[in-house]
Amino acid sequence: MAPGWTEVQVRSGTEDDLTALTEIYNHYVRETPITFDTATFTPGQRRPWLRSYPEDGPHRLRVAQDVLSGRVLGYATSSPLRPKAAYSTSVEVTVYCADGAAGRGVGTLLYEALFKVLEGEDVHRAYAGIVQGVTSADGGGTSASERLHERFGFRHIGTYGEVGRKFGRYWDVAWYEKKLL
Repeated sequence: MAPGWTEVQVRSGTEDDLTALTEIYNHYVRETPITFDTATFTPGQRRPWLRSYPEDGPHRLRVAQDVLSGRVLGYATSSPLRPKAAYSTSVEVTVYCADGAAGRGVGTLLYEALFKVLEGEDVHRAYAGIVQGVTSADGGGTSASERLHERFGFRHIGTYGEVGRKFGRYWDVAWYEKKLL
């Protein structure tokens, strides 16, 4: 259970979550370099994204929700790494926490649930890209993201230098890998 909430439920995402999930993501689009999207989305624009996560298979969406208030606290996904067939046993994973929920155990709960459902799937590796140079003031702290991934067995495998430009500057992305099978 995440500190500060009486009970947190982690479950599959549904259409009812679309507005909250869009708001969470848009916060990171507007305020941080953590995502390289530069324009916010409407829930309608995000609907295809939501529907790309079925109840089974390697591509999943897990949502953390405070049971008493019903507030969506964050989400985690496993998505295709690349579109070519040979990449089908690799996924890219990510976690986004609602404003005010980061650093309170929500990301850990989400990754625990995500990796639990992936145990029965044909997924060989998980990858995560972590933008470098982000501080708590502008995005939740890269070091916290690195610690989360390392806690789950990810190891740093390389860095793309100045791969994305947002907010008038270039950002490096460190890539992490986790063996699943």
